[in-house]
Amino acid sequence: QVHLVESGGGLVQAGGSLTLSCAASGLTFSSYDMCWFRQAPGKEREFVAAIPWAGGNTYYADSVKGRFTFSRDGAKNTVYLQMNSLKPDDTAVYYCYAGISSTNYWGQGTQVTVAS
Repeated sequence: QVHLVESGGGLVQAGGSLTLSCAASGLTFSSYDMCWFRQAPGKEREFVAAIPWAGGNTYYADSVKGRFTFSRDGAKNTVYLQMNSLKPDDTAVYYCYAGISSTNYWGQGTQVTVAS
């Protein structure tokens, strides 16, 4: 059974930093594209960042480019989202996603709240 477990969310002041983690189990981690999405209250879920299974380029939404860094650790089956210079607009539930072909998995989400 596949599990994606996010952690690291919380309350932070604007300008602060948080690092989210997503630990994957039950899948061949190296074969999956890994992504972060987020959903703010009353809004659609939106793409934040992605790392393809083969590595190489990491992709970011324009709204987080230059502030967020997405990395993966194959030895730990874990991905990380380092979030710096946080803004109130970054407040959302952050979801980890793993995908390969038509198969995809989601974590349960972790709340990030940025106070102004």
